Amino acid sequence: MSFPLYAPAEEHDMLRETVRALADEKIAPQAAAADEAGEFPWDVYKALVAADLHAVHVPEQYGGAGADALATVIVIEEVARACASSSLIPAVNKLGTVPLLLSASEELKAHYLAPVARGDAMFSYALSEPEAGSDAAAMKTRAVLDGDHYVLNGTKMWITNAGVSEYYTVMAVTDPSAGARGISAFVVEKSDEGVSFGPKERKLGIKASPTRQVIMDNVRIPASRMIGDPGSGFKTALATLDHTRVTIAAQALGIAQGALDFAIGYVKERKQFGRAVADFQGVQFMLADMAMKLEAARQLTYHAAAKSELAMHGRPQKDLTFLSSAAKCAASDAAMEITTDAVQLLGGYGYTKDFPVERMMRDAKITQIYEGTNQIQRMVMARQLLK
Repeated sequence: MSFPLYAPAEEHDMLRETVRALADEKIAPQAAAADEAGEFPWDVYKALVAADLHAVHVPEQYGGAGADALATVIVIEEVARACASSSLIPAVNKLGTVPLLLSASEELKAHYLAPVARGDAMFSYALSEPEAGSDAAAMKTRAVLDGDHYVLNGTKMWITNAGVSEYYTVMAVTDPSAGARGISAFVVEKSDEGVSFGPKERKLGIKASPTRQVIMDNVRIPASRMIGDPGSGFKTALATLDHTRVTIAAQALGIAQGALDFAIGYVKERKQFGRAVADFQGVQFMLADMAMKLEAARQLTYHAAAKSELAMHGRPQKDLTFLSSAAKCAASDAAMEITTDAVQLLGGYGYTKDFPVERMMRDAKITQIYEGTNQIQRMVMARQLLK
């Protein structure tokens, strides 16, 4: 009997080669400078747009490439291998738009997905607040119906690419008496009157991707910009994360792969006690463990991506919530361990900015925190197991 190989398709492998070549040529050379300056890499954005890699997940009917979830993972992974901050361009474009893909009217999708597909606009996701992080349902941002408009007031926090994105998926309370069932989702535009941004957060890593508050002061938007039905916002938010936690796993894989690749190259060249550091068994065992953890996380992530793709096309996957949490948690924990070991393998040099592994170690940390901390992921997984 013929057994289908449990592996990405040939098209996925070709895509990886394309993205890696672009990343090596256009993204990696400026990653250190972008990190140092803490400035959004517009040149990288233009290069990704020119190659149609900035939002590959947007369906063809809205002018996008129509890439599947695994292809999207591979794009994010390969960009992150060169620069974690830059990988947030395709990742956050997906995060911001999945709520529309899941729940929005056809008019809303057509209106907002087409400019993203063209590269004319980016899309961010605004769920967290200063007092509502892991407990997102405790949000205070309000949206009050006024005729055929909603008026939004509140502050969203930790918003990736805030200020550079044109569009924002914003969760807000429309019925304060209904708890999580009183939260609705909206599209807010950067140009809407009353929208402003807090100062850039001063962060440990992903410094070339701005993280800012999104502040809404009597922002009046048409009621037609609600995503889905009133009160369905929190359900949409959770369903979105089932798909996009996989993209954070992808980012973690890429960071870890970049660190492992650099460390392998370094230990083969570096000599101590008259021979290459790579000849020492203690070093070989470290490399073996790093590669093993990375490959285990990668297989789990690709499996979760395949489930995400099926679910996106109307075939519910009862284990998607577990698998996406597991992938995000396993890959980010692995990335933290692998980047830390990469710094160790470079010794004193690893601790300097002359080599990229210290940046990769700093960048890896956030993957354990955002889109649901790894403590929350473990709660999500346990709930699925005990249901």
